[in-house]
Amino acid sequence: MITRKALLYIAGLALTTSATARADSGDAQNSVTVGVGAQSAPRYSGSDQTRLQPVPVFQARHGAFFADAQKGIGYDLQSNSGLYLEHTLGYNLGRDDKNSDWRDGGKRLKGMGKIDPTVNTALAIGWQVTPWLSAEGKAVLPFSDDQGINYQASLTLLPVQSESDTVALQTAALFGDARYMNTWYGVSQAQSQRSRFTRYRAPGGFYGIATSLIWSHQFDPHWGTLISAGYTWLGDRVADSPVVSRRNEATGTVGFTYTF
Repeated sequence: MITRKALLYIAGLALTTSATARADSGDAQNSVTVGVGAQSAPRYSGSDQTRLQPVPVFQARHGAFFADAQKGIGYDLQSNSGLYLEHTLGYNLGRDDKNSDWRDGGKRLKGMGKIDPTVNTALAIGWQVTPWLSAEGKAVLPFSDDQGINYQASLTLLPVQSESDTVALQTAALFGDARYMNTWYGVSQAQSQRSRFTRYRAPGGFYGIATSLIWSHQFDPHWGTLISAGYTWLGDRVADSPVVSRRNEATGTVGFTYTF
């Protein structure tokens, strides 16, 4: 599911860059951040209906290890050359075939069946080219065979980094294997018979571009806020699916945080 994953990753990115900008000290590497936000996003990837819902914010870090409400639990390692590796264990909530207040889904999908939640592991390898530019490749692999594997290749630009403000611009090319594509965008023969959708098989490969702009502001060493706006364009492989009503998607989130 593009929209939710992109938005949640943005929130985690905003917290991470904010902590880096505040101080180059042990406090930035050993801290806990909690908060709450609100997000506006499509009900599911390809939906033409939006919803507004609360988003919890939590991030605890001790050296290279972290726990994050958006990414899960994991660790990251960085070399002096700027190369880094991040490994996480997370959870995907799946999708419902009715309107849902806690996960993706919409009543337009009635008859498509539910996509079950699953535990997944993600591996990201990147290069911090300069203090303001990084490149990254990431793969998300579920522990079950239900959802398939998705990948992304991204560039992140930090044009503003100060004691109180961080601005990040990220653009990512999105890819998925055939199982992933057909889980979220395909329509099987059985699903076609139960729903109003015609049968559709989505090929694996490139399926979209997600771009996000994030502003993180610290009022003091403890209180902060973050604002992000995102835009996702779905490629022909998924935009041609009958479950997709809109190939251009916008998201937005506002949150307040407290770090101690």
